[in-house]
Amino acid sequence: MEHMREALALARQGLGRTSPNPAVGAVVVRDGQVVGRGYHTYAGVKHAEALALEEAGARARGATLYLTLEPCAHQGRTPPCVEAVIAAGVARVVTAMEDPNPQVAGAGIGRLREAGLAVEVAAEFSAEAEKLNEAYAHWMRTGRPLVTLKAAVTLDGKIAAPEDNLGWITSERARAHVQQLRHQSDAILSGIGTVLADDSLLTDRSGQERARPLKRIVLDSQLRIPLESRMVRGASGDLLVVTTSAAPAERRRALEARGVEVLALDGPGGRTDLPALVRHLGQERCLSLMIEAGSKVNWAALDSGVVDRIFFYYAPKILGGMQSLPVAGGAGRRSRREAIRFRDVSLHQITEDEFAVEAYLVKDG
Repeated sequence: MEHMREALALARQGLGRTSPNPAVGAVVVRDGQVVGRGYHTYAGVKHAEALALEEAGARARGATLYLTLEPCAHQGRTPPCVEAVIAAGVARVVTAMEDPNPQVAGAGIGRLREAGLAVEVAAEFSAEAEKLNEAYAHWMRTGRPLVTLKAAVTLDGKIAAPEDNLGWITSERARAHVQQLRHQSDAILSGIGTVLADDSLLTDRSGQERARPLKRIVLDSQLRIPLESRMVRGASGDLLVVTTSAAPAERRRALEARGVEVLALDGPGGRTDLPALVRHLGQERCLSLMIEAGSKVNWAALDSGVVDRIFFYYAPKILGGMQSLPVAGGAGRRSRREAIRFRDVSLHQITEDEFAVEAYLVKDG
């Protein structure tokens, strides 16, 4: 189905520009010719099918509509799209997948069939369509953001040398790829150790339009983040510092006076509570969280079970030694039988000599 492939390509143009809505593409075909195209962006308000039908006009009557996601059947910022499809006189709808939103979940397809339209779910494209909107689907099914742990590592799994850490582990192309991951994320998280070491900004440097600002999050149990740091100085309603009740009250007031949101979440051992943070972000309609942190935070995230996916970029280098930091430090697991396991492992070629490993954590229950 070349028209469904075109609809998926259109949907990808909306990535990073639709949250908290899904990225959707639509193509209207009449007598073998494309007469309307559309894809959703949050700023544009109108959904993909509405835009495609507008372009098609009267030519939509008797046409086939190809959609990457089942049309909505409920009132949101816009009227239900199923009613617009019916009113346009479309004869047939081909969708790549049902909408995991409980307010839709097959209701859109059912309404179209009630109105006499032929509806087909193109199962051969369902996995691709789901991957396109995996953060949206994950949030709809769990109420939590899809959490991705990203790291740049040497072939022996190290992320930092014991002394000089100037320069980069991976190439410029790999770092540009990371910016695309950031662009598709609603929030990014790091630990205070990384922020103090690098005076990092944690911004989306892709240069592409976003639906909403990238929320920057720092785990800082004692509120050590400097008021003069670039991150604090650049705060504009987009910086959240997660701390504990033991943090100095005057530090909290000083940060809040500079427009920084401070949230106290007490976890075990005087640390911040990562699972509670992830639940909080889900309640804030944050669909995706990317972790870019140091060895200790990486292990805490993995060990707590909040991580859903890893994206590790491997450079053709070896640091070796017992003092170079591994991608995940902390206490670790005490036996091989207790190792954290992964599934659905895939490789992404970044350059001729670099690759990335994407995989999903196996979670009990």
